Amino acid sequence: VGFNVIGFDIDCKKVKFLNNGRSYIKYVPSEKVKDAISKGLLTATTDYSKLKEVDCIIICVPTPLKKNREPDLSYIENTSNHIATYLRKNQAISLESTTYPGTTREILLPKFEKKGLKVGRDFYLIYSPEREDPGNPVYNTKNIPKVVGGITNKCTKLGQALYSQIIDKIVTVSSVEIAEFTKLLENIFRAVNIALVNELKVLSHKMGIDIWEVIDASSTKPFGFMPFYPGPGLGGHCIPIDPYYLSWKAKEYDFETRFIELAGEINTNMPDYVISKICDGLNKHRKCLNGSRILVLGVAYKKDTDDIRESPGIKIINILKNNNALVEYHDPYVKSFSGLRHYPNLTMRSISLNEKNIKNYDCVVIITDHSSLDYKWIVENSTLVIDTRNATKGIKSNKIIKA
Repeated sequence: VGFNVIGFDIDCKKVKFLNNGRSYIKYVPSEKVKDAISKGLLTATTDYSKLKEVDCIIICVPTPLKKNREPDLSYIENTSNHIATYLRKNQAISLESTTYPGTTREILLPKFEKKGLKVGRDFYLIYSPEREDPGNPVYNTKNIPKVVGGITNKCTKLGQALYSQIIDKIVTVSSVEIAEFTKLLENIFRAVNIALVNELKVLSHKMGIDIWEVIDASSTKPFGFMPFYPGPGLGGHCIPIDPYYLSWKAKEYDFETRFIELAGEINTNMPDYVISKICDGLNKHRKCLNGSRILVLGVAYKKDTDDIRESPGIKIINILKNNNALVEYHDPYVKSFSGLRHYPNLTMRSISLNEKNIKNYDCVVIITDHSSLDYKWIVENSTLVIDTRNATKGIKSNKIIKA
């Protein structure tokens, strides 16, 4: 489009990567970053004083949970404090981070108006939730409709004008609260339905029924059914976290979000279910978890990506290690990880996968069904395979245990 863009981050390493024309995100090609840098359209910095130089500011910082599952708005708070310091007339600020309804109006607006500026006249405040599906070959930033809501009508119109430069379809709504709630509904819908199929998966295993075949058959109904698929637990920054933002806010209205809480409980317990299936499989080979050699395939939360945020695979690795299993992992997209928020002392590096070393493991656990892996070969060369993703569909072997 030709806009001059400044990327702000507190991570010096990421800033250096970008300024050297390198991408640190798998699905964003370095060629695109290098092209923007070489044309002078993109620079990255840790210097917040440069906020004075821009006309529009888009906030897309993390919104995690605290240990007690309460919203952690510290990243939004800190970022908005920096923006307030350098805010000038006629700037527009758009918050994209997922949060509870009321955040934009209750947290950001007072900070900015303290400078004596009036929203809708001197500056413009917008909420427009990020919608991304990493690794999706069909949908990208440009063709995913963008929801926009402003504090005032003028704010909304300005947000529409900004995003319409780069996105095909803009959906304007009547308030920032509508826009905030929209993102939560989208992710709660997924979380609840995934919890449903996860619970039915556990039941189907007890009944000796293949839940994936059930879902495939149900999906032939041309109306009234949308397929969701079970797995080892929820991952990513959105679905495992966002529902709790609404649950927390609901308490302000003396309201209990029972579906959300139940879905969260089911999804959170799925890694423990996977561990139980690993133990069952090892028992059949007269082995215990303690001291067994386990290979985990995939630590990214989603196939064909390098994103490990809230990864159930890493949680499963941690549980296995705490039970004195000898654990290694292979992931073609994640070469190593360390210093994670929930596992600060866990440091690991991906091993190579070959016929010689795979036979040394007592159990291979498929957590992420990356397309590049040859699952037939994996089954043929393994003693025991725990499949949490139906990656071995169509492969007949008594080595496979679905989880």
